Amino acid sequence: MRKSGILMHISSLPSKYGIGKMGKSAYDFVDFLVSAGVKCWQILPLSPTSYGDSPYQSFSVYAGNPYFIDFETLKREGLIKKSDYEDIKWQDNDHQVNYSIIYNNCFKVLRQAYKTYKRDISKRYKTFVEKNSSWLDDYALFMALKFKNNGKPWYEWDKKLAMRDSNALKKASEELEKETEFFKFIQYKFFRQWSNLKKYANDKGVEIIGDMPIYVSYDSVEAWVSPELFQFDKHKKPKDVAGCPPDDFAVTGQLWGNPLYDWEYHKKTGYKWWIDRLQFSASIYDIVRIDHFRGFESYYAVPYGDETAENGEWRKGPGAELFKAAEKALGKLNIIAEDLGFITEDVYKMLADVGYPGMKILQFAFGEDSTNEHLPHNFTSSNCIAYTGTHDNETLKGWVSSQSSDTLKYCMAYLGVKKKKDIPKNIIKQTWASVAQTAIAQMQDFLNSDASARMNTPSTLGNNWQFRTSEDDFTDKLAKRILKLNKMYNR
Repeated sequence: MRKSGILMHISSLPSKYGIGKMGKSAYDFVDFLVSAGVKCWQILPLSPTSYGDSPYQSFSVYAGNPYFIDFETLKREGLIKKSDYEDIKWQDNDHQVNYSIIYNNCFKVLRQAYKTYKRDISKRYKTFVEKNSSWLDDYALFMALKFKNNGKPWYEWDKKLAMRDSNALKKASEELEKETEFFKFIQYKFFRQWSNLKKYANDKGVEIIGDMPIYVSYDSVEAWVSPELFQFDKHKKPKDVAGCPPDDFAVTGQLWGNPLYDWEYHKKTGYKWWIDRLQFSASIYDIVRIDHFRGFESYYAVPYGDETAENGEWRKGPGAELFKAAEKALGKLNIIAEDLGFITEDVYKMLADVGYPGMKILQFAFGEDSTNEHLPHNFTSSNCIAYTGTHDNETLKGWVSSQSSDTLKYCMAYLGVKKKKDIPKNIIKQTWASVAQTAIAQMQDFLNSDASARMNTPSTLGNNWQFRTSEDDFTDKLAKRILKLNKMYNR
């Protein structure tokens, strides 16, 4: 079935509290999607953000972001009063998230909710804790220790704790019992609110496309608890780290700094860690987009300590074997493969072997010639997802303002338009008109937002992940325009 989607993270939802939340505005957005005939809502990873505020650098692959917990829902449940959160200054700009303000205030409100709740820990809470104990116990202790250590990464903690000495861990668990319970409570409330929101969307015929980063952060509970998963030395330091080689977009490459997986170890375990992770992702999303999918065929390894990614090398990954093992254990998986970047014949073969749809990006289509694989006339199959741009791209309006005259000349000829200002809406039309099974645009592109609304500029720190919408953006007029587009192109 042909369908369409809108890409917008929870953080970008309208809110009086500095960042989007899983409350009324989230439900209103689902209603907006329904009225616009949109069947998919694509979000970024739901994980807690750490260094650089990126959802792709998280403390945990399982935990949910506390910032998204809706205060008004907690108030209705009798856990907090209006004065606990309404008297706080949550933002200094209506259109940008200020993560520092959120970090310094969000946990105060959640602690008040926990203080009220813990007097009567419910059966439902206990069931959640038991069901998720495989990751929740370690995560809660990790976060309690992190707060005790003023936010320092685990590898800067006391050496015995960093290396998980059993006596040190036992002592910390006893001392921080109340604090670890608080972090379990946060996750309970997060997943209660998320499951209710997802059910509402699904009941309305809207699927959630969630994002699963390929890598974990070095400062994560996984790196602290399970060093055997990674290419670490005996001191739990990475031997090499993840990145991308130099190209036209980044002349010294992209140095991500994430630990690399010990694929030999994962193979010996039958890829159990990955199967568990995929199973969890499939339980909280309807469709899972796997970031940097090409890294499963070959990954780029940069020596730990290098300041750029220029001295890296390509090494073989597990390929399709991992996903065949996962499908044998879990059944058919609903996955989108982010197959962007340096793509080789071996990557194309892996994609063909697993059968997952890859991605086509219209912003990448006009820089070369008529053979560019991202041009709609070159889509060889409907088994792909067409995007105007991803969270790493400029907004369409911003893209137009940054392109060369030759690129714009070709683009305008291809689209059949005579004015630059008409390019964005016609790129959306081309995306929707394509044979791709699903067509997706960033919310910013429907709003015709300029470059200031860009979600992320890769390889940069600061000014990313901040884009926010307001209630005024989601008009009946816009919903009707998108609905007309969906009807015109049978989506």
